[in-house]
Amino acid sequence: MQEIFAGLPWWVKWVAVPAIALVVFGGLIVSVAGFVIALLFKVLVFAALVGGLIYVVRKFMNSSSS
Repeated sequence: MQEIFAGLPWWVKWVAVPAIALVVFGGLIVSVAGFVIALLFKVLVFAALVGGLIYVVRKFMNSSSS
């Protein structure tokens, strides 16, 4: 890979190639990032709902046993 970029200016390596990669793979990157963010949000909602259910059940069990 180094042989390919050996005679080229620095801006080709550090500006042009990443810009082309963003143009070509930008939609894929955005869709993967959106999927990961949606998955994390669903995990947080699930954890909150399970925690709330455990809290309500324990509160109900403690008040009915007293």
